[in-house]
Amino acid sequence: MSLKKITVIGLLLGFVASIVGISSAGAVEEVPSVKRSETAAAQWRFDVLLDGKPIGYHRFELQHQGEQKVLTTEASFDVKFLFVTAFRYRHENTEVWNDNCLLSIDASTNSNGKKLRVRGSVDDESFNLQSETGSATLPGCVKTFAYWNPAVLESARLLNSQTGEYEEVAVTLEGTEQVAVDGAPVAALRYRLSAQAGDITLWYSQDDKTWLGLEAPAKGGRKILYQAVVVPERTLAEELVARRD
Repeated sequence: MSLKKITVIGLLLGFVASIVGISSAGAVEEVPSVKRSETAAAQWRFDVLLDGKPIGYHRFELQHQGEQKVLTTEASFDVKFLFVTAFRYRHENTEVWNDNCLLSIDASTNSNGKKLRVRGSVDDESFNLQSETGSATLPGCVKTFAYWNPAVLESARLLNSQTGEYEEVAVTLEGTEQVAVDGAPVAALRYRLSAQAGDITLWYSQDDKTWLGLEAPAKGGRKILYQAVVVPERTLAEELVARRD
């Protein structure tokens, strides 16, 4: 059983919020309140599951600094096999955004002992990127796999904060359904984001486009789920959507 090459698409943040339960498709007439963060920052906290078994967590915090947004994220996964840790994953990332475009990124990853670093910043009208594969100059407005921002659903290319690859993506709205967030059913829009490593399923709330969940493929036909524990307080989420353009 090889777990060393488990794929975490886009990383996450990078990464991924998980669906706890999906019921029948269609609009939901009554939507219970969802547990939301009550701090000045927008926060997402997810339990991460591999084929339904908890392996760690992924946290996001988004703060406004004037016209800019600063995102910090931390992921920690440990996959055990017969009480032995077979795969260990750590990821930290800080991104600065303005007008829906990435101004800078500083991400570090330890994937089972393999260390990766992605750094970059805007210079004039270009984005200068450095990663383990070398340096690159990206044109125009760059976006990462920043699922917290619904604007990624309109993007044709996204920057992978783990590998530094600028990947082509395609996004399709597949329908509506109920998903569970911290045990409460929520009316959601379901999207399919097709990326280099496979298709990612994303869920956003129908009322304010808050990112609610994600399901992604892992090595060996497995599935990674991010189970939402906390999502942003409603007014913060609406503000993020309002500042998309």
